[in-house]
Amino acid sequence: MNEKNESHYFLIENYKPLREIVFEKLRDMIVNGDLKPGERLMEIKLAEMLGVSRTPIREAIRKLELEGLVVMLPRKGAYVADISKKEIMDVLEIRAALDKLATGLAAQRMTKSEKEQLKKVLSSFEKNFKSGNIEGMINDDIKLHDLIYLGAKNEKLQHIINNLREQITRFRIIYLKEIYRKNENLLKEHNEIVEAIISGDVEKAQKIAEEHIKNQEIELINSLKF
Repeated sequence: MNEKNESHYFLIENYKPLREIVFEKLRDMIVNGDLKPGERLMEIKLAEMLGVSRTPIREAIRKLELEGLVVMLPRKGAYVADISKKEIMDVLEIRAALDKLATGLAAQRMTKSEKEQLKKVLSSFEKNFKSGNIEGMINDDIKLHDLIYLGAKNEKLQHIINNLREQITRFRIIYLKEIYRKNENLLKEHNEIVEAIISGDVEKAQKIAEEHIKNQEIELINSLKF
């Protein structure tokens, strides 16, 4: 299948340009850990794996470099960006501040139906936590925090959070996949955050949300042994 036919096929099936589909696929593979930090990105290998030509792979790699998920080394090629202690500290420092703000606003602004949704996702997270279903926990964790961001009713805040989404998700997956050992504090913190939002306790919601992210930062750094 040549690139023109590939593009036509993917546009019909997905209503997106081929380069965008390839970019999203490679980004997901990096964020989910299918492509490991420090792993070389071979255009031919990736093109064969995804069933596309090398051109959209090359374009996707350039875009991933701009997002900080890929690094280009002179005369060596493209590699999945390593995770440094400084990067973890920088990203989670920002996330702690944003989550503190978002959770406080959500405690004031969330509707009754939104709070019910929050409780349902928390219940699902607890079920997956107790059964050790990591994939379910990751999905529920994303849903839980997204509901809080939406409940804050601040579009500018959501935009800033979305700009960090890939880095946040990457660290979230590493935390839950590599560090999670039925850490009861994780479930306890989620319960306390939701309870504070539902009761409208702004100060408590902000305090626990900030501590929740700071605890993840400490555990990530200790676990990855920088």
